Amino acid sequence: MTGTTQKWDVVIVGGGMVGAALASGLAAQGFSVAVLEQQEPAEFVAASRPDVRISAIGASSVALLRQLEVWPLVQAMRCTPYRRLETWEWHTARVGFDAQSLGLPELGYMVENSVLQRALWQRLQQQEVALISPARLKALQPINGGWQLTLEQGDTLSARLVIGADGANSQVRQLAGIGIRGWNYAQSCMLISVQCEQDAGDCTWQQFTPEGPRAFLPLFDRWASLVWYDSPARIRQLQAMSMAQLGQEISSHFPARLGKVTPVTAGSFPLVRRHATRYVLPGLALVGDAAHTINPLAGQGVNLGYRDVDALIDTLVSSRERAEDWASAGVLQRYQRRRQKDNLLMQSGMDLFYFAFSTPAAPLKMVRNLGLIVAERSGVLKRQALKYALGL
Repeated sequence: MTGTTQKWDVVIVGGGMVGAALASGLAAQGFSVAVLEQQEPAEFVAASRPDVRISAIGASSVALLRQLEVWPLVQAMRCTPYRRLETWEWHTARVGFDAQSLGLPELGYMVENSVLQRALWQRLQQQEVALISPARLKALQPINGGWQLTLEQGDTLSARLVIGADGANSQVRQLAGIGIRGWNYAQSCMLISVQCEQDAGDCTWQQFTPEGPRAFLPLFDRWASLVWYDSPARIRQLQAMSMAQLGQEISSHFPARLGKVTPVTAGSFPLVRRHATRYVLPGLALVGDAAHTINPLAGQGVNLGYRDVDALIDTLVSSRERAEDWASAGVLQRYQRRRQKDNLLMQSGMDLFYFAFSTPAAPLKMVRNLGLIVAERSGVLKRQALKYALGL
């Protein structure tokens, strides 16, 4: 490739869970696609411990992955259906959702990020997609109605459309001069892979405490993932502990229904909210975390990314069928209009939920628990909220 500029319809920077899904969908629609990825996902090893990073993949995201012929590859590795979801602060004010009430076989699946990335990569290898890895973007400039990308190794590519799918600290977003609005939350989050004494079951649950939520995500066999929100100082303290010490902390801070668990690995990260001031420029679009990051409270991050993918593929294909310039600002604005409001609504909804439950004031405590009781008893409203979260 050195010394020549390769030309593509679409160059996607970032071959993670969202970028790879977009590449697969666009290639299936006949676009010439190249993917730049810093590191190819590792091979799946059946005997391995679960990845500490887990995504709760909702029903509409599973439908997209089936359409892309990726879901059977995920199932050939491992994933776990969850059929019930419960949340509470007071034990008397508990709200529960179940798949049966929506006529679904499951609400969604718990999938390790590494499994999903590997399955998507395998699918891209079966398609006519140029996978350029390892590759790092060095420069990006508009040229002849498209963009030229310069890689660190000196190679150049040109594209009618460049997609930033390169995460929360998106280089594409920065090089294109697109700003962000956002803030850091007052908490950090710890993810802990644990082995349970009993089967992990098919219910994911979340308890709100004065320090922050505690959540349980069932995985395969007797594995599960725990999510612990707390102050950054407390999370740093937990991160410095041995697994035996962490096990003692879990048993004294998680509800009794957890039972006895053995922590095996843990990782932590700060909570940040970011939203790009715009998703598009002529010949350029942002998807997934490059456009928006969300409080991971309800596991909506990757699902919002898949809604972006669905909307962008639909926008580009419809535009091409009408013989329009599908990479033009006017066409890409349609994608932005479809997605920006929905993402903002979900971000704000999660924030409202987060702040309402992280305020210790007694009157608010009463109001929010009454709210949970009302939500539990209002069948139609409860079903509508769940359907929205699942993208149905």
